[in-house]
Amino acid sequence: MQQKHNFGAGPCILAPSVMQQAANAVINWNDSGLSILEVSHRSAAFENVIRKTQLLVRELLNVPNDYSVLFLQGGASTQFAMVPMNFLQKKSRAAYLDTGYFAQKAIKEARLFGEVEIIASSKDKNYAYIPDYSSNDQRVAYLHCTSNNTIEGTEMFEFPGFGIPLVCDMSSDIFSRRINVRDFDLIYAGAQKNMGPAGMTLVIAKNKFLDSVKAEVPAMMDYRVFRDNDSMYNTPPVFSIYVAMLNLLWLKDQGGVEGIEKMNIKKANMLYQEIDRNPLFKGTANVAHRSRMNVTFKAIDEATEKAFLQFAEELGLVGIKGYRTVGGFRASLYNALPIASVEVLVNAMKQFENSRKLEQTLQLA
Repeated sequence: MQQKHNFGAGPCILAPSVMQQAANAVINWNDSGLSILEVSHRSAAFENVIRKTQLLVRELLNVPNDYSVLFLQGGASTQFAMVPMNFLQKKSRAAYLDTGYFAQKAIKEARLFGEVEIIASSKDKNYAYIPDYSSNDQRVAYLHCTSNNTIEGTEMFEFPGFGIPLVCDMSSDIFSRRINVRDFDLIYAGAQKNMGPAGMTLVIAKNKFLDSVKAEVPAMMDYRVFRDNDSMYNTPPVFSIYVAMLNLLWLKDQGGVEGIEKMNIKKANMLYQEIDRNPLFKGTANVAHRSRMNVTFKAIDEATEKAFLQFAEELGLVGIKGYRTVGGFRASLYNALPIASVEVLVNAMKQFENSRKLEQTLQLA
């Protein structure tokens, strides 16, 4: 069977060792005679898993003690509504940074609960950059941003503080780089980009911020309910949390977030250098705001794009087609993607360029 190199935007790939452990646990978890899929979430064994996963999150991201680590369900899309439902009142206002498709979805949901002020937007350039922004309005309930824009291929590298609670969607770059958790009042991230399989959502929140909620919120949408019940108010996504634990243990073995960040920078630089060198391709994001996780680029014309897609597929390169509304290419370089896969993609781009040169030479002969 041909080896595949998966550059898909999500769900992310997992390290082979993580997948093997997860596969074994589906059949017989820790020699218990039970599958991880059927073990009780109230058992001591699983309570140990959820505690260990919380501790790994705290260790890898250096989460302060006055923050809670929660495992929820519903993905980041549920967080788009859950954040304003908790923190935005009808007579209050929230500030949002508009940097792309998913930021737009968050803005749309927030408007159901109160007034939304878009403090800056990069829509004028098809979201190809991160706009400068500032807010001195202390009356806003919170400022919301998206750290990495998976479709547009841009990433925030600075998070200026304005004395306003900062809420951040980190779904696609969580655990890929070092962050200062204290810069944020609430971080949320769907697990399926860098943490594990789909089905679980990570929330890291300052307790003081959670305690500021005055709204009447349904229990399943109330962060405090999950905090006070150790993320087990209802049946948690057992398998997703278990695989996340395995994946975070793997990450720790790679040198933690600091170690994986160095590798992610190396992978991204390798691909961007080829995009900038190769006359058949062009990057779509502003150079200063290029994402390390989702590299977006286009071919010089539609015919070249189609030809390279076919060429890449023949070499086992999958998932590089750009988002349906954007086109072009998108190569996602999540944590578990080996640098060898990036080398295969870069070599494919070089081979494709050489084949085009040969075709042109033969046509002129």
